Amino acid sequence: MCDRVVGCGMRNRKSITVLIALMVLFSSLGCLALQTVTPPVEVTLLLAKTATPTLPPALVVPTPNNAITGLQSQVEAVYAAVGRAVVNIAVTSIDYDYFFNAVPQEGTGSGFVYDDQGHIITNYHVIEDAETINVTFADGVSLNADVIGADSTYDLAVLQVDPASFLNGAEYPLTPVPLGDSESLHVGQFVVAIGNPFGLDQTLTFGVISSLGRVIESPDGRYIGEAIQTDAAINPGNSGGPLLDLEGRVIGVNAQIVSPSQANAGIGFAIPAHIVNWVVPELIEYGRYRHSWMGIHFLPVGLNSQLAEEFQGLGTEVPERGVLILTVDENSPAEQAGLLGGSRMVRLQSSELAVGGDVILAVDDKQMDTPRDLIAYLESQTRVGDTILVTVWRDGEEKLFSVTLGERPQ
Repeated sequence: MCDRVVGCGMRNRKSITVLIALMVLFSSLGCLALQTVTPPVEVTLLLAKTATPTLPPALVVPTPNNAITGLQSQVEAVYAAVGRAVVNIAVTSIDYDYFFNAVPQEGTGSGFVYDDQGHIITNYHVIEDAETINVTFADGVSLNADVIGADSTYDLAVLQVDPASFLNGAEYPLTPVPLGDSESLHVGQFVVAIGNPFGLDQTLTFGVISSLGRVIESPDGRYIGEAIQTDAAINPGNSGGPLLDLEGRVIGVNAQIVSPSQANAGIGFAIPAHIVNWVVPELIEYGRYRHSWMGIHFLPVGLNSQLAEEFQGLGTEVPERGVLILTVDENSPAEQAGLLGGSRMVRLQSSELAVGGDVILAVDDKQMDTPRDLIAYLESQTRVGDTILVTVWRDGEEKLFSVTLGERPQ
C-alpha cells in the first residue's frame, strides 16, 4: 500500500514537475511573442535650428537671356560684316635637301584687307622666304600677291593684289576692315578672331581679352611690346588674321600662341592696332619700318645681386638692377648724348666683357630692369627723332642724359 502511496506520490511529483516545465515553456514563448508583436517605439530627433546664412551683395548681376541672345547676334553681325575681308594666304618657298636638291615647301596663314588699293595685312613669318603667294577670298576667288613691305621685328607684312586681275580685267570688289583703338582696351572685353586654322577657312572663334601689355619675342629675336593676350582660340593658320572688337574693328593682328602641343591652349597673342597704325603706312611707302635706335650694345641679361657680387670680385662696382652698356657705336645717338661703354675687359662666366660702362636704370622715368624692358619700350613707345631721358648709374651716382633717337641701321 505504501508502495502504491509512494508510487502515487512519485506520479504526483512527476505530474507537478511536468506542469511547471510547461508553464516555464509557455512563459518563454509568451515573452518571445510579446517581443515580436510589440510595435517599435517611435523616436523623434529634435534638430537645432540654424540661421540662414547672409550672402554678400553680388558683384556681377546675372545676365538675362535676352542679353545673351543680343551678344550672339552681335558676334554673328561681326562675322557677316568682316568675313569677306579675311583671306587665306598660301605660300610656296624653296628648301634644299641633304643633296642640295630644291624641295618646294608650302604653308598657309591668314590676312585681311587693309584698303581698297589691294593691300593685305598679315604676319612677316607667314610670308618669310616665300617664292609665290596666293590670296583666296571668302567667295573662293584667288589672286596672286606680292610683298611690298615687311618688318621682322614687329612681325608684320603688307601684300598687294591687283583687283583688276580678276575675271578678264573686271575689278574684284574689296571690303577693307577699319582699325580700332587698341589703347583703350580692357581686360574682360569680348573679342572675335577670324582666320584659317589648319586650312579651315573663314573660322570664327570667340573669347575675351585676358591681359594687356604683354611682351613677346619677335621673329628676329627682338621683342614686341604691348601685345594683347586673348583666350579666343588661335591655332596654326590663324597667324595674320584679325582680332576684332564687337563693333567689327581690328584691334590686333593674331601672331602667336603659347602651347606645348602647337595647338590652342587658351593663350594667344595679337600685335595691337596702334602698332599696326605706325608700321603699315611706312611699309606701304618705304617697304620697311624705321626703328628707333640708340646705338648701344648691352649685357644680354639684367643685373641682379648675384651678378653684382661677381662683378665686385672682378674689381667692378655695378648696381643690383639695370642694363649694363658694354659698347657704344661710333657717331650714334648714345655717343652724341654722352653715354659710355666699358673701358676694360674682364672674363665673366667664360665670356669676355667690357666693363666700366654706364648702367641704364630708367627711360622717361620708367624703370628698366632688363634688356627686354629697354627694347620693348623703345619699340612700342618711341619713334625715330624722339628725345628720351635716360637715367644711368655711373661711378656710384645717378645721372640724366637726353638722347635723340636715330634710325636703326638695316
